[in-house]
Amino acid sequence: MPFSVNGILCTLALLVLWRAEELAEACSCAPVHPQQAFCNADVVIRAKVVGEREVDSGNDIYGNPIKRIQYEVKQIKMFKGPNQDIEAVFTAPVSAVCGVTLDATGKKEYLISGKAEAGGRMHVTLCDYIMPWDSLSTTQKKSLSQRYQMGCDCKIVRCPSLPCEISAPEECLWTDLMIEKQVHGRQANHYACVKRADGSCSWYRGVAPPKKEFLDAEDP
Repeated sequence: MPFSVNGILCTLALLVLWRAEELAEACSCAPVHPQQAFCNADVVIRAKVVGEREVDSGNDIYGNPIKRIQYEVKQIKMFKGPNQDIEAVFTAPVSAVCGVTLDATGKKEYLISGKAEAGGRMHVTLCDYIMPWDSLSTTQKKSLSQRYQMGCDCKIVRCPSLPCEISAPEECLWTDLMIEKQVHGRQANHYACVKRADGSCSWYRGVAPPKKEFLDAEDP
């Protein structure tokens, strides 16, 4: 009996360690405003995914093959990126290591942001901003063409708890998570943080591009 009990305890210990290792390796991403995601990305495109396959991408330090999912895409529009169309999007094979799952039937359009790779390719993770195109607000769609880029010199600061405030004039305070308890709140859906004529930054709301002087920005 003691042997059986020890064996069970040993098995349980191994399971606990395995689960702890699995959790440690799980993908974790800090929430970001869509403008931040745009500014941080090398490539931002609107595209349909028309194919999917698993491919080898070299070997790890132990000689084991590294697998990635290759999505074949039909680019509709590029908002930011190289001077060539993106033809393939790569990601990890499972979500535990930040792999992204996309509909590869060609029926759904996506906004896809990520890191550039050579030869008309890009790599994406769950931490990148990837959304069905139809789920974006009108303001977000318009901001992709100009407004987000205008604010890439600004810094969007997430409000962790109340009270919170900016510490520099080039910052915009993002309060969606604190006030609305969600990432896709009013500021994320309808506002851009844009640099004004005096070098400071402020939230701007509206579909029309902001005037050059941007003196009367409406704060949320």
